[in-house]
Amino acid sequence: MAGPNGTTANEHTGLISGQENGGAGRKKSSLTEFFEFFIKKNHTAGMESENKFVRYPANVMQATKVTLYSNYVNILLVFVPVGIVAGAMGWNPTVVFFLNFFAIVPLAAVLSFATEEISMKLGQTMGGLLNATFGNAVELIVSIVALREGQIRIVQSSMLGSILSNMLLVLGCCFLAGGIHNSRTGTANGIEQDFNSTVASTMSSLMTVAAASLIIPATLYAALSKSQENSDENILILSHGTAIILLILYVLYLVFQLRTHSTLFDAETAPEGEEEEQEEEEPQLSPWAAAGVLVVVTIAVAVCAEFLVDSIDSLVETAHISKTFIGLILLPIVGNAAEHVTAVVVAVKDKMDLAMGVAIGSSMQIALLVTPFLVILGWIIDQPMTLHFETFETVVFFLSVLVVTYVIQDGKSNYLEGAMLLGLYIIIALAFLVYPDDATDVPSIVVRSVKAMVGY
Repeated sequence: MAGPNGTTANEHTGLISGQENGGAGRKKSSLTEFFEFFIKKNHTAGMESENKFVRYPANVMQATKVTLYSNYVNILLVFVPVGIVAGAMGWNPTVVFFLNFFAIVPLAAVLSFATEEISMKLGQTMGGLLNATFGNAVELIVSIVALREGQIRIVQSSMLGSILSNMLLVLGCCFLAGGIHNSRTGTANGIEQDFNSTVASTMSSLMTVAAASLIIPATLYAALSKSQENSDENILILSHGTAIILLILYVLYLVFQLRTHSTLFDAETAPEGEEEEQEEEEPQLSPWAAAGVLVVVTIAVAVCAEFLVDSIDSLVETAHISKTFIGLILLPIVGNAAEHVTAVVVAVKDKMDLAMGVAIGSSMQIALLVTPFLVILGWIIDQPMTLHFETFETVVFFLSVLVVTYVIQDGKSNYLEGAMLLGLYIIIALAFLVYPDDATDVPSIVVRSVKAMVGY
């Protein structure tokens, strides 16, 4: 029945019979609302609603969309529920490992994005501290899960692997990609890229101290007689004391970098246009939304890490891969994949100070913050986590620090130096691929051989 103006009849007719004016109009409106709510990144319908039951879900959806669109690697987030279901249902351990392996990669990227969003709202000091805390959160979570289950070898090798991955693989890719691109386009200074040599020297010195902190326990273990019942206890005492000192050094480094000598760590002055462009950058998430993302993603990483670590023993037996190779080569890829891409991208843009901060800075965080923290945590939960790494691992670490120090000491980089670092990383990866997990008596054998040679 039509009213005086025919409006009511038109609406009902459109709904029932699908006439063009009513049906098509409503269909178009529904599609628009669907697009704005689920797909459109910049706005979600209902965000300004006075009804909190409409406004809150709309804001949650907006934060979700912004987070999902933050990185192309987030397409791998589909592995998160699949990996969790696979672990909970007890699927094949190899399948569980790789599903959760690929699940943690995008979670690390989201964690990094949320951290950066919060840092934009904080000052330089608090922002730097937050980045230091969450910069290696994935490695920390995976290692805590492994430490709780007594997988000491996995924890140690993953820490060493993260350091080597950042120092050699990431830095090598930065030097190689940046050197080739900027030499080809002619945007670099001559045929080399420049970075802050003072900062590089400071970081190299701290990494050398970290290397010494691993060499000393390995040397002490080699010097002690295996017949001594308290040799392991002595190594544990040394590790606890060294861990505390390394943590103090890291705190002093933060004060040095963010407070007393912050000007040394400032990047080179950018052109005026670039400075204005950087100043206009604003966070896409509110602090509360970013904090919520951090909490949710941290829980998801912990769950995936639990299933990943649980499947390692079965993977070692079936795939005939050593735990050392898994921890040293495979696990660092999980936590550093997104960070690796970021470092290479900024290196190609000739922002080498930022690339150095990502690569060397992350290595230093692992060596001076995360590893000592895990030693202290093992002390608390009664797990014998020490700084005594196998002799082969310690030598590899020391040589890597030595090579990187020589490469960056002049404050310049080129593609040849990048190729050198990548070549060294591949050699190390091949060495650990054939390195057996039971090679634990090498220090004592070496010491006894040397004593026999000198007639001691």
